[in-house]
Amino acid sequence: MIPIRLEIEGLYSYKEKQVIEFDKLTGAGLFGIFGAVGSGKSSILEAILLALYSSTERLSDRGEKNSMVNLQSEALLITFEFRAGKNNANTYVARYSAKRNSKNFEDVKPAEHTFYLKTGDHLEPLTQKAEDIVGMKKEHFKQTVIIPQGKFREFIDLTPGPRAEMMKELFGLERFDLAAKTGTLLRNLKDEKIRMETQLGVLKEISPELLEEKTGLIQEIAKQAEEGEKIFKQTELTFKNQEEVRAKHIQLQDFLKEWEILNNKRPEIENKKAIWKDFLKAKTYLKPVWEQVNEKNTELEKYRISVTDCKRFKDNFLIEIEHLEKEELELKEKADKKSERESKIRDLEKVIEIKNLNKELEEAKKITVTLKPDLESKKETLSEIKEQIKQLEEESESIKTPDSNTLSELKGLAKDWGNWESQIKERQKEANEISASTENLKAQIDTLREKLPESNHSFEEWISTQKLTINKLESDKERLIQQSGLFAHAHLLIAGEACPLCGSTDHPQPLGEPDNNTLDLKNKEIESAKDLLEQITTWKQTLSEQQIRLDNHLTNKTKTETEINTLFEQIKKLKQDLQSHQVDTSEALSTLIQNSDQAISRREKMQLQIRRLRKTLEENQIKYEKEEELIREAEQTLLGLSSKISAKKDEIKDILFCKAFFEKDKTAIVQTIQKVQLDIEETAFKLSGKQKVLLEKRNKQATNLANLKNFENLTEITSKKLDELQKEFESLKITHGFEDEKKLIALFHHSLDADKVDAEIRRFEDRSLLVKNKVDELQNQPGVSSFDQEAFIQFQNKLQEEKSALEAIKKSFTLLDQELISIKAKLEEKQKLQATFEQLEKREINLKELDRLFKGSGFVKYVSSIYLKELCATANLRFSKLTKNSLSLEIDDSNTFWVVDYLNGGKKRLLKTLSGGQTFQASLCLALALAEKVKALNQADQSFFFLDEGFGALDKNSLRVVFETLKLLRHENRIVGIISHVEDLQQEIGVYAKIELDPEKGSQVGYSF
Repeated sequence: MIPIRLEIEGLYSYKEKQVIEFDKLTGAGLFGIFGAVGSGKSSILEAILLALYSSTERLSDRGEKNSMVNLQSEALLITFEFRAGKNNANTYVARYSAKRNSKNFEDVKPAEHTFYLKTGDHLEPLTQKAEDIVGMKKEHFKQTVIIPQGKFREFIDLTPGPRAEMMKELFGLERFDLAAKTGTLLRNLKDEKIRMETQLGVLKEISPELLEEKTGLIQEIAKQAEEGEKIFKQTELTFKNQEEVRAKHIQLQDFLKEWEILNNKRPEIENKKAIWKDFLKAKTYLKPVWEQVNEKNTELEKYRISVTDCKRFKDNFLIEIEHLEKEELELKEKADKKSERESKIRDLEKVIEIKNLNKELEEAKKITVTLKPDLESKKETLSEIKEQIKQLEEESESIKTPDSNTLSELKGLAKDWGNWESQIKERQKEANEISASTENLKAQIDTLREKLPESNHSFEEWISTQKLTINKLESDKERLIQQSGLFAHAHLLIAGEACPLCGSTDHPQPLGEPDNNTLDLKNKEIESAKDLLEQITTWKQTLSEQQIRLDNHLTNKTKTETEINTLFEQIKKLKQDLQSHQVDTSEALSTLIQNSDQAISRREKMQLQIRRLRKTLEENQIKYEKEEELIREAEQTLLGLSSKISAKKDEIKDILFCKAFFEKDKTAIVQTIQKVQLDIEETAFKLSGKQKVLLEKRNKQATNLANLKNFENLTEITSKKLDELQKEFESLKITHGFEDEKKLIALFHHSLDADKVDAEIRRFEDRSLLVKNKVDELQNQPGVSSFDQEAFIQFQNKLQEEKSALEAIKKSFTLLDQELISIKAKLEEKQKLQATFEQLEKREINLKELDRLFKGSGFVKYVSSIYLKELCATANLRFSKLTKNSLSLEIDDSNTFWVVDYLNGGKKRLLKTLSGGQTFQASLCLALALAEKVKALNQADQSFFFLDEGFGALDKNSLRVVFETLKLLRHENRIVGIISHVEDLQQEIGVYAKIELDPEKGSQVGYSF
């Protein structure tokens, strides 16, 4: 991380916005930030920590934010621009802002904390935090990059455990913590091994001998199937020939039956054929003429009726048109008087306007009479309100109130007092809860320890004992299995012949049949022992967890008690500060604040009353002025209305007609106007409608006369055509032999479907010919007429028996073939499982060894110790030079720092025994070495190191050596910043920033260039 620019406003002593241009300072490689004590030097580091990690070194993460914000500022704003990432290639901007509550000075609202990626002038918001961008936590950042006051030797003072944990987090050593992964692999392997054993147990009966036996059997069955297949095919061929003869015999019987049915139906078909011929002649030659005769009769009757109707309509139209012409003449005479009636309507409308103006005139007179007395009353009220305001202002000035800053400070102290007392109660409650939880945890730990047998002193010892017990039971089980295997060959032992295992010819005590129950009992004992081992392991883990919780509870209890004591001290100091106000209890402080608030409240009430009276005065003044304006407007209105009334009277044309309406009500006049207007509109509407009706009647009259003439002509033409058609019909009857007209007409109405009957006759004749030919053909074929059904059934049964026998042989072959395939697959699977099982056993041995090595983060600790040794070697390059080769650093196997003292024979002593100056030198060298390692980890060309510590503890000679070392860092592309109040350091460092505290403006930043 390389700083570029830092803007501070409203933090601690930084009242106004100040900018630290780091890019100009870091260019020199070594720079300083100098100033007097309390000028705000260390606040620069606090600002960087706040911008990156949202917390400071002086205040905890839950600290009072109001103590952080400058007491004369309303807000805090920090903007920090820096480079980070791989080789510091990316530019980032961190922004931290917080504001005070406008209603409560001591309350600071939650801060806004954001990060941006800067590309040119563009800022892209990020969701990442400082840990992701910088690559380390705040605690490690304070030990490797920015080291605040009091934190420089923290890395040395760490115990081995936290120091190893820090190395793990800084350098990503968690990748070497492989215990969990190894344990998972080992558990999975054991599960796989059990699964393999189960599968091998299932395949126990599968062997090459079984495969050979089944192969011989299937060959014999295959031979039987081949012979049966030949016999069946010969019989099946003969049966198929018999089936063909049988089918033809059945077909012959069917055709003979059908021929008999056709002969019985033949007379009916001949009768239908005769009717069909007569129907065709009548339909083709006579029916069309007969239909035309009927059609012309219908038309002639229709035309005669139409002529009668038209003559009747002719007389009706003459009467209706005469009546409509008379009504039209009356409406025209009434419509001609429209303009005269509209003129009188306009005169009546002016009468209404005059009546409205007279009403407005009366209202204006009432306003002037009513408002003049009320105006004098309002004037007197205004004078009284002004006098009341004057008296209240004099009384308000006489009330004395306390200083607002003093009252605000007292309220803040009262709030702090109340908060501290509440926090004491909460901490005491937490302490009691922790004590109760501690006792509960102790009881649980005692309960777990009571489970230990008397023969074991720890759960680890108990686990070891239980594992030995399981191993012994497993050995007993193996022995029983071996005995069972030997018994399987005991029947082969023959007296005088050599044993296949040991070669002995004497067999005095051959093994008896093993008891299967013994092996089952042994398996159950092993399972019980494993369950107990798992339970013991669970108890051990639970005990460790409970012990850790107990330690945490004890630590929290001590921390809580310390916080309670601190709160009591704060209350004690608060009481001392309040002695000048003669306050020694929170109740007295509350009374003092209450009295002050009451005095302020009385004065505020008077001020409120004054404001209300002034508002009332203003409102009454406005009302007074409005009434004056209303009176003036009413007088002007009276003059205007009188002029309008005279003008409207002059506009009336028929004054005699309107004279009677001046005395009438306005509603009556309006009704008269509406009635006349409605009558005018109705007259115009009726006249238009009557003219339309008259026109329609005249058009209908003309149409009716034309229709009468047309229908008379059509009647004459149709009569002539009908006579011609009747003569033609009589001639056709004689020609085609239909003398009886009634029978002919009945034939016209016959429902016979000629096409259907014709098709039926044709189908009958075609089918008769086909059946006759088929019967002759089948009777001439050999064996068809003399077919024997019983002999056919006997032969069919014989074929079925041969087929069943053949299928039984094939089924046996198929089942045996499937069994043979299954045996081959299982035998191959068994061989693969045995090979895999051997590999699993070898892998289990290796994983157990790795599990032992990785257990308890052993490998991580080993790698961490290597990093620490490299760190010591790098630090000694500078530390030996600073101590003139009299001292060097070492680290032992437990990660504890030691010092080799060459002035005392190279003997070792703890690093903590060094003096203050030597400790500073060692801390500086270790910090530089650690920063160098972090630089290499981040693959950066440059690294940054900020120091706010320790130069006052060095003598001049040591200080000179230290600065020579720091200056040499520039050649290593390292940037070092130093914060100090020692004036002599300014002579050693050419580039620096100067911080001065101005009483009015706060901390101000200046530069040496």
